Amino acid sequence: MNRTQTSPEPVAAPGISATTLVDAFQATAANRTHCTALTAFGENRSYTWGEYRDAVEEVATGLAGLGVSRGDTVALMVRNSPEFHILDMAVLHLGATPFSIYLTSAPEQISYLFENAGNRVVVADPEFVDVLRRTAAPTVEHIVVNGAVDDGPYGRDDGPEALICLADLRRHPSDGFDFEQAWRTLGPDDLATLIYTSGTTGDPKGVELTHANLMFVMFTCNLRFPFASDGAAISYLPTAHAADRVFSHYLAIVTGWPITTVRDATAVFAAVAEARPTWFLGVPRIWEKLRTALLARFAALPDDQREPTLAAIEAATRRVQMEQRHEPVPAEVEASVAAADGQIFAGLRAQLGLDRVALLMTGAAPIAPAVHEFFLAIGTPLQEGFGMSETGALGFTNLPTDIRVGKVGLAQPGTEAKLAPDGELLLRGPHVMMGYRKDPERTAEAIDESGWLHTGDIARIDEDGWVTIVDRKKELIINAAGKNMSPVNIEGKLKSASPLIGQACVFGDRRPYNVALIVLDPDAADTYAAAHGLADGSPATLVANPALQAVIAEAVERANGQLSRVEQVKHYRLLADEWLPDSDELTPTMKLKRRAVADKYASVIDEVYSESSP
Repeated sequence: MNRTQTSPEPVAAPGISATTLVDAFQATAANRTHCTALTAFGENRSYTWGEYRDAVEEVATGLAGLGVSRGDTVALMVRNSPEFHILDMAVLHLGATPFSIYLTSAPEQISYLFENAGNRVVVADPEFVDVLRRTAAPTVEHIVVNGAVDDGPYGRDDGPEALICLADLRRHPSDGFDFEQAWRTLGPDDLATLIYTSGTTGDPKGVELTHANLMFVMFTCNLRFPFASDGAAISYLPTAHAADRVFSHYLAIVTGWPITTVRDATAVFAAVAEARPTWFLGVPRIWEKLRTALLARFAALPDDQREPTLAAIEAATRRVQMEQRHEPVPAEVEASVAAADGQIFAGLRAQLGLDRVALLMTGAAPIAPAVHEFFLAIGTPLQEGFGMSETGALGFTNLPTDIRVGKVGLAQPGTEAKLAPDGELLLRGPHVMMGYRKDPERTAEAIDESGWLHTGDIARIDEDGWVTIVDRKKELIINAAGKNMSPVNIEGKLKSASPLIGQACVFGDRRPYNVALIVLDPDAADTYAAAHGLADGSPATLVANPALQAVIAEAVERANGQLSRVEQVKHYRLLADEWLPDSDELTPTMKLKRRAVADKYASVIDEVYSESSP
């Protein structure tokens, strides 16, 4: 596997013309052999593209020795690391299908995935072997451990699976295995990955995406956001989420950009500051937390710095709002913002590592307008997009030169869109999935006979084709008087009203009026406690603080002032709980599990309604 030839001069997107991901990988590795491909943040280790390619061949050969071949599936339970990318690509080169498991999954959840996928092999970091050995997965024969295999808490003889060290697997030859023949026989219609939807209700669905689906996503991205030859990407979102695969893994395969992997997502902005990515995607909660942290930093500045900084943000936000309303911006405001950009914002972007970002996206859930406007004000091109696992994580985006707050954008090139009679958004294009694995009934519900994917989202499409998502079709509130309302819109107003409001869940379906459960943002709560000389900044303590209660009450009142009378929140309960990703209340990507929240807090919601009449 030693290759001594000199790689050609790096070009932009060396893999973009390929028809499969493995063809793209091989083209990119040949073009960028000596360039950095994978870097583990904070670990002082990296791979060049040549080393990446060799590692993929070694792992593929070892997996072939375990019997993995074309048409098989292989599960991955591996943290964001260079090894994830190597493993995923190795499985693909065998003509097999890799899929990732959310790292917080319980044994019962994993058992369901394995039964659906039918995998005989799973690769896992050592800390996940114990939970894997407790799954009811009769098909699994081998657990490959990305680390040392010892007599640790999982033992060696407490299950039928054979434990194998990844390093040993890489040294294990497979007699008669032809690596090049294996990957060269792949075609665009072969299955490339399974994405198990985290979902807010019901069992996860196995979204089947082909090489053609995913290469189309890369192709259409390059049309709207042309790939530079010297970009960089970050991998920090769960690898079980389609967005991480598209915006780091597959993106790098096509472009040759180096990926910085981040094992601990809480360190993501430290990694961003170091890697200075050109593409970066964050869910709304990421942007909310960063805005809260920056506002706290500005508030702590000395008077001679704090006042001009806050004034600059206010002026820049005012300009953003005028532009969004298509109003002329006064010359003095333009001059003030231009001066602030040179004196304050440019340095801030460089400090954050966002000074060369070309595509900065927020997705997976709606972002509050106040948060979006803040990042546009400081000069970062944050844009909202819309995609689904079923479409390879992409469908609609804003334009680099035209970012509109509150809109998910225009359909990507090659994507058709229309509204059903009830307002549901429908999509059609080469990126729409094959279907849900072993689930023809739900596949038929999702994709009609004409190939239109029914997204489950109620939307509006204006005369220029710009799309606004209203809410999930099944989550619209229809009150006792028959009025339709979007809880997401109401919740966005609440969260925008104060950084102290971390989460809000609004209820009112078949009720006379709306109420809400509100959860404090832990970082903002800490900042509030420090600023007010409180020893304990935990939400459990602060919710009983009268001064903080008054701040929240004022925020709810401000939010109500931006809502119609029927939409307003008449009563609310400030909870002492913290809602964490992959919990009873939130999915791993921090989407609200509305029905689960309603069930868990049913008695609390009833109490709020019974406390008084509106």
